[in-house]
Amino acid sequence: MDSSLRIIFAGTPDFAAESLRALLQGQHEVVAVYTQPDRPAGRGRELKASPVKQLALDHDLPVRQPSSLKDTDAQAELAEWQADLMVVAAYGLILPQRVLDTPRLGCINVHASLLPRWRGAAPIQRAILAGDRETGITIMQMDAGLDTGNMLYKAICPISSSDTGASLHDRLALLGGDALLAVADALRDGEPLTAESQDASLATYAAKLSKEEALIDWQLPAQDIARRTRAFNAVPVAHSTLAGQTVRIWLAHASKEETTTAPPGMILRADKTGLAVAAGQGTVLLIDTLQMAGGKAMSASLLLNSRPAALQPGKGFGS
Repeated sequence: MDSSLRIIFAGTPDFAAESLRALLQGQHEVVAVYTQPDRPAGRGRELKASPVKQLALDHDLPVRQPSSLKDTDAQAELAEWQADLMVVAAYGLILPQRVLDTPRLGCINVHASLLPRWRGAAPIQRAILAGDRETGITIMQMDAGLDTGNMLYKAICPISSSDTGASLHDRLALLGGDALLAVADALRDGEPLTAESQDASLATYAAKLSKEEALIDWQLPAQDIARRTRAFNAVPVAHSTLAGQTVRIWLAHASKEETTTAPPGMILRADKTGLAVAAGQGTVLLIDTLQMAGGKAMSASLLLNSRPAALQPGKGFGS
């Protein structure tokens, strides 16, 4: 039996790059890398290669960046690689049935949740928003549906009370690489993998994140707002307004002892102990890290040393 599989890898962001890196450290042959076209980025809006493309170029791998895989020419070129397997991780393009059927072993996907929970684009952040205590990685045999294929492998990852979208993303990216390599090795060696069908009645949908969704609703209880600051850190970042200026709130937690009768959004305390803000249902939010308009993100205590006037008690967020 061959010692390696011929693999096409398709992915775009940092999460996918970790899966590609795992394959490159294994004993498989990555014959081509597919990633989204370069996008404008930064203040200069210059075209920037995706993390997957950059990693592929660093390893002298062929890179293809079609805007769609529905084109017959793109499908024919993909078939010419004569791949045993196609691996997809946060690619961002739909794979038509013809593409799914092209590799000898089909196409598998590295998904950042324990399917069927959190199918869709933002499973990491949705898990935190929902207060889930665990998530994980599912390696799935792809079909024409949205994350509906049979599950080949699962790896569990606990979610701590301090996890942010960024920290959980990084752990899951590494876990995804390990899980992918385990599945690829099993397929290479002919080891049996049980293909478990998903229970559609348990499915939840992880909709794409938006900046509008990250606008803080101060009527929510402090615990809910704190969870949102963690989930939206580092994208798209929870935010509010203060005296007409946008303030980004990177991290916060609910006070376990304090209650208040003040209207939601009002600053209650701004001193060495931190920044306390009234939230819904009489709860109190303690802001740990925030970013004023035109400034850098910093701890509330440091910010109070430099800009105390903007954060005086009695002023209100959301105004």
